[in-house]
Amino acid sequence: MVWVRSEYAGELAVLSTWVAALLPWNVFYGAVAGGSVLFVRFPLFQIRYAFGLPFVRATSVSSPVSAFLLQSGTSVQVAYGLWLVGAAVYLVALVISVYYYREEERAESWGVDPVDVLGGLLVASAVLFLVASVLLPERFFGIGFGIGGGIPGVSIPVGAVLQLVLGGVLLRADRVN
Repeated sequence: MVWVRSEYAGELAVLSTWVAALLPWNVFYGAVAGGSVLFVRFPLFQIRYAFGLPFVRATSVSSPVSAFLLQSGTSVQVAYGLWLVGAAVYLVALVISVYYYREEERAESWGVDPVDVLGGLLVASAVLFLVASVLLPERFFGIGFGIGGGIPGVSIPVGAVLQLVLGGVLLRADRVN
């Protein structure tokens, strides 16, 4: 079954890649030390917000590189490493999508279909984000699958699932060249 008409596949590929930047691959909300934390992880950055602690409201933004370096030597280093690799794969997709948008004729002349390239890169990074979600010590959909027993709360890989679907749709596009 084909979900995308051939003449719109290129536009959908570019738009899907850009939309994936706006979708958090993982959202976690939980309770720790008398307060609450919210982690919103996007492909290229993370926002952490702690609140409810006595006189403390803290917000921080970090990149996958700085988050990985911060977790170096901990039990979650592998999960953050997967996020870092997934972010690198996604960044390649983002660069290709910008090139494809600006130089469509040149990109269409490649030996490989740029829609397939973007679809494959979105699927690859989404799989890395999903595996990282499972390896985090947070409770995945309320169930503690992660290493370290789990922080009380809920972790939902909403963006990773949607990115996987978008990549799959692109890979299923019937392109007539």
